[in-house]
This record gives sequence, structure tokens and C-alpha cells, in this order.
Amino acid sequence: MISLKSAREIEVMRRANIIVAEILQELKQRVAPGITTLELDAVAEDLTLKKKAIPAFKGYAVGGRIFPCCLCVSINEEIVHGIPSARALREGDIVGLDFGVVYEGFYGDSAVTVGVGNVSEQARRLMAVTELSLHKGIEQLQVGKRLGDLGAAVQGVAESAGYSVVRAFVGHGIGKKLHEEPPVPNYGEPDRGLRLKEGMVLAIEPMVNAGNYEVEIKEDGWTAVTKDGSLAAHFEHSVAITKNGPYILSQL
Repeated sequence: MISLKSAREIEVMRRANIIVAEILQELKQRVAPGITTLELDAVAEDLTLKKKAIPAFKGYAVGGRIFPCCLCVSINEEIVHGIPSARALREGDIVGLDFGVVYEGFYGDSAVTVGVGNVSEQARRLMAVTELSLHKGIEQLQVGKRLGDLGAAVQGVAESAGYSVVRAFVGHGIGKKLHEEPPVPNYGEPDRGLRLKEGMVLAIEPMVNAGNYEVEIKEDGWTAVTKDGSLAAHFEHSVAITKNGPYILSQL
């Protein structure tokens, strides 16, 4: 069942997502060769508690598996759900930072991919195309349009650049739960699928691979990687659908 949010609920979600955006901004500034992903996780948790919010991902359970950290950190060929560790970032890596909080009973969720020091032109292009695909998808969040319009927009940007969109993972509704109905694919056909309504809040999150879209899950049961070892990028915003168009809640 899809939960439509009132204007008041959307403003609470805006506050939750601003906390997410502020913390991601701080994490982006900390990304540098030598810092460990566990150190980034500690910064995220500390800032969350100072802002009187609750980390959304720590303790999140799926199929009996419990995510142990506040931050998902995915490096190079890792697509999503990377677990922070003692691994240090290296010059030339790209790193996806996916983060969420609970604030006043509502969830915020957003993600960015950033370069570590000087990165290759290939990596810069992949990140730029993935972020562009996110915003082209968000443009489709108009009352009366369909989910297929969003998916087709994301897919078109990625594939026209020679990349592929991941199909094994999709975006989602968000509100009082981290993952609500409906699922939001990053691929599809225009004018197909669910009709968009005022009050929907969706987490739009293109995951784009430089190679093909197939994925594998590492032995930790969480980290998704590209099957062909190619680079991957991930960007995400939580967005409310209003009568005036999309309202990006997780944008500073």
C-alpha cells in the first residue's frame, strides 16, 4: 500500500533529509587518500547523534542479516551496501556514500559518489552521467506521469553514454519506513507503470555500471559488486511529488 504524505509530513521529512544532506556534505569533505571507511562511518554516527537523529541503516535487518554500520560505503566496482572497515581509501578510487537517518519518526535517505584525489577521466564521466541520470529522472516526478517515465529517463541517459543501469536493485517509497511501496526501477518504458500522485515521496537512486548491469553479492552477504569488475556509481535523492512538481527533500 502506498502512503501519501501530507504537507506537514513532507516538511518533517525535509528536516530529516537536510540532516542527511549536511552529513553527506561533511563526509565528502573528509574523503581523501588514507582515511578508512570505518573512520567515515564514525564521523557519520557522531554527527547524527549530535543532530538528535537516529542512524537509519545500523541494525537494519534483511532476511536474518543485520547491517552493522551507519553508512554504506562502496568503492570502485562495489555498487551499493558496502560495509565500512579498516580499508583505507586510495588515490584514484571512487566511493559511494549512502546514508540515512530517522528524525521525528520519518526517514531521510540520500547517496553520492565522489572521487578520491585525482581520478581517471573514465571515472569522472561515469559519476557525471549517473548524477545527470538522477536529475533527469527526478524531472519526471509530475502528478499524472508514470513510473515508467522516470525509469526510461534514467535508462536513456545511462545507456546513451554507453553504460548500463543495475536492475537487481531499485529505488523505493520512503516515509515512516525506510523502504515503502512502490519499488522504483531505473529502467522502463514511457507511459507505463504506476500513475504518480501528489503526496508520494520516493527515493530515486540510479546505480550505473561502466560495464554490463549484472551484479554479484560478496561473502559478507551485503556488498553488491559488478559481475564484470567494472566501475559503478550511485546517486540518490528523496523527492516529494507536489502539485508544483518534484520537491527534492535531500538537497541543501
